[in-house]
Amino acid sequence: MTASPRAVELAVVAARAASDRKAQEIIALDVSEQLVLTDVFLIASGTNERQVSAIVDAVEEAMFVAGAKPIRREGKSQARWVLLDFGEVVVHVQHAEDRVYYALERLWKDCPSVDLPEDARGGDGAAAAAEYGEGEGDGAIRLAGDER
Repeated sequence: MTASPRAVELAVVAARAASDRKAQEIIALDVSEQLVLTDVFLIASGTNERQVSAIVDAVEEAMFVAGAKPIRREGKSQARWVLLDFGEVVVHVQHAEDRVYYALERLWKDCPSVDLPEDARGGDGAAAAAEYGEGEGDGAIRLAGDER
């Protein structure tokens, strides 16, 4: 089983909204084989709390326009790691430091990536993908020091 077409569509909507707010290292992982409750994790980074909040606001607005309403939102007040649950898609917007520390890409490394259009990959997307090993077939960004 793979992510539903609607989940992929919503992931692209969220990714484009995040990219419009200069989110970095935007990736989408198809977690449908591993989780029953959602199909796609979208992960994006912001460089500071203000940017994380702006990314979250943009994603929520774009998803609302696309007909998706959040089931749950956590972490908005601290703006370090905000989780937006839209059912089929769960969006994680993390402060860049927290993203490295929690390494969601490593945790979900067995899940395939969802192809995002170029305009939905965020700042430093190509450089980050190359630096962290995305596109090597395992669907995860390789973090610094992650030898496989």
